[in-house]
Order: sequence, then structure tokens, then C-alpha cells
Amino acid sequence: MPERIMVIDDDLLTLEHIRRVLEPEGFQTYLVDDSAAAQQEFHRVQPHLVILDLRMPGVSGWEICRYLRKVSNVPIIMLTGLGDKADVVRGLNAGADDYVVKPFQAAELLARIRAVLRRSQRAPVYQDAQMRFGGGDLIIDTTGRRVIAYGKPVKLTPTEYRMLLFMAENAGRVLPTQTVFDNVWSYESKANDDNVKWYVWRLRCKIEQDPHRPRFILTERGIGYRFSIT
Repeated sequence: MPERIMVIDDDLLTLEHIRRVLEPEGFQTYLVDDSAAAQQEFHRVQPHLVILDLRMPGVSGWEICRYLRKVSNVPIIMLTGLGDKADVVRGLNAGADDYVVKPFQAAELLARIRAVLRRSQRAPVYQDAQMRFGGGDLIIDTTGRRVIAYGKPVKLTPTEYRMLLFMAENAGRVLPTQTVFDNVWSYESKANDDNVKWYVWRLRCKIEQDPHRPRFILTERGIGYRFSIT
């Protein structure tokens, strides 16, 4: 059965463009141009994925995102304007899974959709307490708190281990820098983006074959990071 994708946007041209991109690929597309009706339509359609414009009159995209996240784990891809990094971070913190910047290429949108759907449908990447990434090139043993990269044990500080584990448990998701900080450091600490950037570099030096061309900890420029499973 084809996946159902709901697109919520007040711009009719954008809706039609997305429909023309998705339907030839076999997706069932449901278009919603009235944000006030989005919640009701969501329960009627029960989509496998939602594409959501953030800036809409009336009920905002952020409000819809927060509502959907309360009632469902449906994957959400945000549509945002060029350069609106603050909107992206706000949307991710509201529960979105990924984002696409307007204007976008059809290939980019399809790639984002397929990646998010794969992540939402795949079996867990770990068995028992062992998390495996990159075909086993990176292994995190949560029971023994051991990390093995390319067949060699890696020594991590407690903070490095907490950061790696948090990112790995959220593999595939875009994680704003502040979100990483809030989940790795204690709440008493004063937020400092430099702390996150410094520890990301330290992790890359320990788990990546080439820290300058990372395979696992990827940078989402101006937003944060994404942990890759491949």
C-alpha cells in the first residue's frame, strides 16, 4: 500500500508543485491549504508523513507541529524560507524531524521524505544493548559503556560518552546545538555553543577515520548536528 503524505501549506502553487513531485513516485498525496482544518484532516487521513509550512496565517505551523507531536509520532518535515535558521530550530524543538528550505529541488524533497520514512519504519539499529552504525564500523555497547570504532576500542570521557549516546539514540534527526547541550550537560550549567562544538570535534577525532570529513557526526550549518546511521 502506498504511503500517505499530507501537505499543509496556504500557498496553492507550492501544494500543486509538491503533488506533481510526489504522485509520480507512488505516494498518495493529501493537500491542505487551510491551517484551521489541518488537525481534523490529519485524523481523517492518518498519513505516514506530514509536510508542514511553518509560516501560515491563522493557526501557525508551529502550533500544528506541537499538536501533532502530542497525539502522534508521525514524521514531520518542515518547509521554511531561505535563511530562516531560527524558524528551523524552533520547529525542530516543537517536534519536527527534518526540514526543507524553499525554493527546493524535487530530488532534495524526495530524498528527505525517503530518509525520514526509512528511519520511522526501520527496525532498531541495535540488538540487546549494542548499537551498531555504518555496518558495524561504529559500535556502542551501552551495558559496558564501551565504544568501538573501526575495530578499535575508543576511550571517551563521561561527557563525550553522554553526547555520543544522545546523538546515536536520535540518529537521523536534526539536533539543534542548544538541544544537544540541554541533554548532555546539567541544567545548572550555562549554555555555551562552544562547549558543544568543542566536544563534537573531540568525538570526531576519536570515532571518525577523517575528522575533517565526518561520516557519523554531520554538521547542519547554522542549526546543529545530525548523527548518520550509514
